[in-house]
Amino acid sequence: MGSPANTHHDAHGHGHHDPDHGHGDHHDHAHDHATMLGGGHQHGPARHDRAFAIGIAVNILFVAAEAIVGWRVDSLALMADAGHNLGDVLGLVMAWAGAFAGRIAPDERYTWGWKRASILAAFANALLLLVAMGSLVWVAIVRLQAPEPTQPGWVMLVAAIGIVVNLGTALLFLRGRHDDLNIRGAFLHMAADAAVSAGVVVAGALVLWQGWLWIDPVASLLIAAVILVSTWQLFRDSLHLMFDGVPRSIDLDAVRAELEALPGVDCVHDLHVWASGTTEVVLTAHVVMPAGHPDDDFFRAAALRMKERFAIGHVTLQASTEPLMAACSGPKAPPASSSDLALHASTH
Repeated sequence: MGSPANTHHDAHGHGHHDPDHGHGDHHDHAHDHATMLGGGHQHGPARHDRAFAIGIAVNILFVAAEAIVGWRVDSLALMADAGHNLGDVLGLVMAWAGAFAGRIAPDERYTWGWKRASILAAFANALLLLVAMGSLVWVAIVRLQAPEPTQPGWVMLVAAIGIVVNLGTALLFLRGRHDDLNIRGAFLHMAADAAVSAGVVVAGALVLWQGWLWIDPVASLLIAAVILVSTWQLFRDSLHLMFDGVPRSIDLDAVRAELEALPGVDCVHDLHVWASGTTEVVLTAHVVMPAGHPDDDFFRAAALRMKERFAIGHVTLQASTEPLMAACSGPKAPPASSSDLALHASTH
């Protein structure tokens, strides 16, 4: 797993308790908003507003130019590709909307904010890509059965421009594709289009050279197959996170072992790890500490260890001297009283 960024994080805690009661459950809540989903180096979630704005604007211009050229030279292929690229613009708009919604501050109605919107945007982008590639496969199969003559010169020229536009847009999201599933979706969308355009250029060159009309649909099928593999992974990852699955970068057994290795911890149960969005991982767990309840330093150290080892930035631990669930051996503790100790430690 990655190491923390070279940034300073202040830790502070505050607590309250009834002086007549020193037993019961002990809760800690720790979070660090500089955590990213998927492990690796930890940085604050980057904003890609400028990349989205440039990418959408450039691609709208390209779609308009491609549609006009396709209409002027009577090229159905270019017109169809213009429609496909319009879908890419919609994909970028969805990804941008998801990223923006994820930054909306939590309130009393939505205590987690709208972070889940970025996961939904990644899922929608994957669906859009799968539908687009499915349509491309269908058209390619039909055209393979009855190849049609094309105007390879114009097709190659427009496709070459498409490579520059789509690859340039994809590069705008290059740095964030490992940190944010939503950004990864936008990157894959544009990289897929660049690959399609490259295939069109090659196919057009072969048509000019050998006159092979069948090469265009065959190239389309090969490109679609490659893109479908990467898109299917994006679809699986986003669907997994939508159902609060443990992020692929997290080894739950290793997390449990790390928590049980903390001083004074006898066992861990009710352990849950999930993603609140595409850039933040959350952990909740119950730790049994027979020797007595820990102080704030214990929770700060636990939160820091989770952040450094697993890039988990939002940690909530509940501590008790006896197990509260059957997952740990030993007698079940009585229900906690209203005077139980509650401490909150946060790292920013």
